[in-house]
Formats: sequence, structure tokens, C-alpha cells
Amino acid sequence: MTLYDELKARGLVAQVTDEREIADLINGGKATFYTGFDPTADSLTAGHSVALVTMSRLQRAGNTPLALIGGGTTMVGDPSGRTDMRKMLTQEQIAENGERFKTQMSLFLDFTSGAANAARLVNNADWLLSANYIELLREVGHCFSVNRMLDAECYKSRMKEGLTFLEFNYMIMQSYDFYKLYQNYDCVLQLGGDDQWSNILAGTDLIRRKLAKNAYGLTFTLLQDSHGVKMGKTAGNALWLDPARTSPYEFYQYWRDVEDADVIKCLKMLTFVPLDEINEMATWSGEQLNVAKTRLAREITALVHGKDAAELGTEIPTITFDTAELSITDLLVKVGFCTSKGDARRNIEQGGVFLNASAVSDVNQVVTLDSSGVMLRKGKKKFAKCVYSV
Repeated sequence: MTLYDELKARGLVAQVTDEREIADLINGGKATFYTGFDPTADSLTAGHSVALVTMSRLQRAGNTPLALIGGGTTMVGDPSGRTDMRKMLTQEQIAENGERFKTQMSLFLDFTSGAANAARLVNNADWLLSANYIELLREVGHCFSVNRMLDAECYKSRMKEGLTFLEFNYMIMQSYDFYKLYQNYDCVLQLGGDDQWSNILAGTDLIRRKLAKNAYGLTFTLLQDSHGVKMGKTAGNALWLDPARTSPYEFYQYWRDVEDADVIKCLKMLTFVPLDEINEMATWSGEQLNVAKTRLAREITALVHGKDAAELGTEIPTITFDTAELSITDLLVKVGFCTSKGDARRNIEQGGVFLNASAVSDVNQVVTLDSSGVMLRKGKKKFAKCVYSV
């Protein structure tokens, strides 16, 4: 099976500009390609895993990935899939978030300088922040039809709420990214989520108009559950790749608890488990599916947090209490994480104690337990599920 055939078999390919050309490029390991990541937060999320795993598949086949940090585009904000305007960040915040992204990307991509197709981290701040507005307009403005832009899906969801001129520029900026990467790195292919289709098409069109060259786009399927809801959120919060924001245990448990209808899809899209094994699991039902869910949780947790964390996910101790309320300091002492209340207070003050992934800041906090349990964490490696039982 070719690489492109495998991407399709795994349900990753949503739309392509030219299927035959793209298949030839990536199957032969000849493509330099890019995916953009706007550092709007200080961590990537599980939703980015589809992009990162797909990029890794292409790199393993010999293709060269460019991971584009949106140091410039984040100053504007992507309206795709939004009904509100994104929070404006400072250049310093954006730069700091971008540095954290590279560390997390390195878990999926090989940035080793000695490799022939080593991944490269590039930042569109290098050409966007220094761009002269009038010169940019004269260079590319005539290549964009306002009528076509307003018809793009990436803008439609914002039209009712009010699409700002700031956001309206996003498509031009992303297209300009592809244009610059084509010129500077011979980048011929852009990958992105299916909500980026309009922006990707605009980029390929700009390259054709300005350079009389062919460039290509491929969008991958967004990570959604069987109800059409975006996956990668737990208790209303994003499922972060940063272990300080979502503990490895919580990350593992999220994938272990996916619905039966979603486990096979997630195995195909997010792991490197061979397709024949996944197809065999697709015939399972009932309790057998729990084995498939455990495999999914271990595979994706090992990718993001390492094999030790994946094994730890099955070994979190559950501690039962006969009282429903305890002070946080008592709880830390009773589970054996701290030697005394004073030790517990010091750990809390140093920011090392978490309840359900939220840092504890109040040394006098009272913790309410129930039958479903509360996840207590000290540092990065000590976990306990605390449960109230009559």
C-alpha cells in the first residue's frame, strides 16, 4: 500500500487539489510540505495530533516537513471556525508560545540537522512583521477577489457576528506564507485541517498567478466524535499536550474512555498501529473493545508523553475515604505525598499540587470527594484517585 493510499484508508484525507500529483509527490518522498500552527496558547492540544501524526507519516516516507509557527498571523487571528474574535496577544507572548510548540512537535517530527529530510521550524514573523503594507498590497493585492473571499467558508461563520477587517486579512497572510515558503524552500504542498481549505486554495492560486508554478493542498479530516463534536476536550477544557496542563494520567484516561463508535477511527488517525491489526479490532464488540481502547490510550500517550507515562496510565492508585470533605493538606498527607501539613503547604505554595489538572493555590482549600473520584497530583509523577465511599 502506498503512503497516499494508507492516508485514505485511515480516513485522513478530506480534500485535495490534485490527487494524482499529490500521490506521486508524497509516495516518492519528493515533497517539501508545510503545516501552520498559530501559537494562540502556550501548548498544543490533542486536536493538533492529527496534523502532527500525518506530518510524521510523510516524513518517515522521505518527505521534508516545514513546521510553520504563526508569529505573524497570530497577531491577526484566524477566523476559521470561530463565532468570536480571538484574544489579541503580545509579540512576546506569541514568541514564548512558539518556543514551547517546538518542544512538543519534536515528539512527532525529527528536527535532527544531520537528517536529509530533517524537519525545519520556520516563523512567518520573519517576513510578515517587517512587511511594508503598501508594497505588500502592490505585490499580491490584485491576485485576490473580494467576492471570492467573502464566499469562503472560513469567513461565513463570522459574517453574522461581524467579520473585522483585521481578520479579513488572514487569508491573504496565509496565502503569502505559502508563496514565501515556495520561493525560499521549494515547498510545494500545504497540509491543514479541513477548515483551512479556502485558505489553502487561495495560496495555491497566488503561487500560480505570481510564479506560474503549480502548488498543491491537502486537508485532513478534523478530529470529531461520532456525534460530529470536536474531540480533545475533557470536562470542558482542552486536552493539552503539555503535561503541566493535562497530566499524562488524564490524557491516557481520555483516550481509554472514548465511545465504542470512535475507538477504531482514533486508532486509524492518531496511531501507527498497522491497518490490518486495526481492521481486526473493528470486528470486535462488547468487552473486547476495551482492549482496543487500552491500545489506543497507550499508543497516543506514548507518542506524546513517552512509554513510561503510557504504562503509568494503568497504574494510578485509587484511595478510598470514609469522609466526603478533607483539607488539601490532610489529603496530601493521607495519600502519602507529603510527610506533614507543613510539607504539604510548601508544595502548594511552590505550585506543585493539582486537583483534576488545576493547580491548587489555597493552602486552606477544602476538597469535596464523591464516588466518581478526584484526581490528585503532586509534581509530574505522583498521582492518586481519591474516592469517597460510605
